[in-house]
Amino acid sequence: MLIEMKISGLTIDPLTNTPIVILKDLEEKKAIPIWIGLFEASAIATEMEKISFARPMTHDLLNEILKTLEVQVTRVEINDLRNNTFFANIFMVKEGRDYVIDSRPSDALALALRAHAPIFVEQKVIDKSRNVDFGAKGTDQDQMQEEKLKEFLENMSPEEFGKYKM
Repeated sequence: MLIEMKISGLTIDPLTNTPIVILKDLEEKKAIPIWIGLFEASAIATEMEKISFARPMTHDLLNEILKTLEVQVTRVEINDLRNNTFFANIFMVKEGRDYVIDSRPSDALALALRAHAPIFVEQKVIDKSRNVDFGAKGTDQDQMQEEKLKEFLENMSPEEFGKYKM
């Protein structure tokens, strides 16, 4: 089952200093953290903040190419989580023909923002994400820290994201 979600914000993993994009469902009852690269986080953040540059950045360029070719991005789906790696597809249509392109979630999300396309996450991915190994060594203390991090990320409000600048 697909759950429509939105980008709730970006933050930094306090343990690894890695950017995290937080997706929340439209009712803000479910959340999913996805660890992403710094460049992808920057691409998402600049679009969220409506920052424009003199020259197009990569995701802006891709969006402009698609618009010029009259290709519409209809949705993005984060559809799997295997070995702590998220998988996504970008769904597009041109002249009535559907296309599905494999993508990293971070790139799919950056494009979805620019194309104003909805974001969906498979329920199984949300379920699996609750069991993601955040690198804990297996000790009780490590497991407690992992659970605290998961709880912290899932319960962050949009106002709190401003506290953790990248």
